[in-house]
Amino acid sequence: MQATEFKCLFLPCHRKLFSVAYRLTGNVQRAEDLVQETFLRLWTQRDRIGRPDSPEGYSVSVLRRLFYDRLRAARLPEVDKDVGHLQVVSAQDVGRQVEDADECNLIRQLIVSLPGPQGRIMLMRDVEGRSFGEISRETGLTEVNIRSILSRARRKIREQIKTIRHDKD
Repeated sequence: MQATEFKCLFLPCHRKLFSVAYRLTGNVQRAEDLVQETFLRLWTQRDRIGRPDSPEGYSVSVLRRLFYDRLRAARLPEVDKDVGHLQVVSAQDVGRQVEDADECNLIRQLIVSLPGPQGRIMLMRDVEGRSFGEISRETGLTEVNIRSILSRARRKIREQIKTIRHDKD
């Protein structure tokens, strides 16, 4: 792929890439860095990519993979640290992490068990961070309808969580 073809395919995606990157990072500078890294990855892989059916979708996928790869790399412990500098995790911290993970799993199960499109739309919006426009294009529903469905879904989740907490007490 030549530079002109690359520019025609991927440069129009810049606004969308920045939007997704900003939602993921929450920081303008990190979002710009992530977009630049995405363009660099696309450019270096341009001969293997060929001509994707949806350059915007492909470039957003590359951006998300780069973001999550960075996130995983940041979480990996550094092996070459001196033992004296390692932080000792208390049993309370571990217990809290387990409780948090259990709570996240429970909420995800509650979302997935919602009737109709509520669970799918809630996952797309609240977990994946997609815009109302993206959800609308994918589901064929209007943005007003999506907001209404999302409101009902969130209300049901809150009610279910209250019921679960009340049953525990």
